[in-house]
Amino acid sequence: MADDLSFEPSAPRGPHGENAPRGEERPRVLSQVRHARILDQLGASGAVSVATIAAELGVSDMTIRRDLLELERDGRLVRVHGGAVAPEAPPVAIMDSDEPSFDARLRRGLEAKDAIATLAASLVAGHRTVAVDVGTTTYLMAKHLRDVPHIKVFTNSLRVSAALDGTAPEVYVAGGRVRADEMSVWGPTAIAQFEKLWFDVAVIGASGVTADGFFDYSFEDADMKRVYLRRAGIRILLCDAAKFQRMSLVQVGALTDINMLVTDAEPPPRIAAALAAARVDVRVAPVPAGT
Repeated sequence: MADDLSFEPSAPRGPHGENAPRGEERPRVLSQVRHARILDQLGASGAVSVATIAAELGVSDMTIRRDLLELERDGRLVRVHGGAVAPEAPPVAIMDSDEPSFDARLRRGLEAKDAIATLAASLVAGHRTVAVDVGTTTYLMAKHLRDVPHIKVFTNSLRVSAALDGTAPEVYVAGGRVRADEMSVWGPTAIAQFEKLWFDVAVIGASGVTADGFFDYSFEDADMKRVYLRRAGIRILLCDAAKFQRMSLVQVGALTDINMLVTDAEPPPRIAAALAAARVDVRVAPVPAGT
């Protein structure tokens, strides 16, 4: 794209030597001001939000989107949903082809996962209907819900159901085919049952998270996760920091599909910027020292 600093013929003069007004001059200056403000914000925080910049400058969201497109063509930024991030070289995501066993995943980073589970349980305990996904961290969270009164738990995980051990007031398990290795229930019957419900909160897990979204190993489990995301008022993703910049076979959704991320460490800059652009509330659970 041509540099905006290219020279132009001298502007016509008025009767006293002043610059004659030109219809194009003011929009050109405003464009430069907007671009400068966008780049200032990128330099300060690594990300910009369309809505925030538009409100600050008193212009439409569409105007800012056009500015972002122009700046992206110049290589000054990278557009993401809802805004843009600084154009550093994106880190390469690690592809996990094979799903480890449940027990192997549970042992991996157990202290961090339990810290996440503890915080997540405290966040959902005040709600009435909670959908709980399959996975190791959601399983640990379920254990922290055993003594929470008045809660109704809906799940497609037989492990989550067993973890509650009859202590929660009400536990509902989807009906359908059992995926034996994960002890999860899936299929059209399970989907149809939960599609008819509305949950206050849904808590889901993932095998990995990148700036583009979050992932799972299994088509079957991913289908149920999407049901939870569609049918919940608050959508919480649990993900320990070891899963950042990792992906697997199935992309479950984009970061805009969740309201909150509960993790054990601040996400790396590119993911953090994408989360900020998607307006995701990031909660970091304290992990006990020495673990």
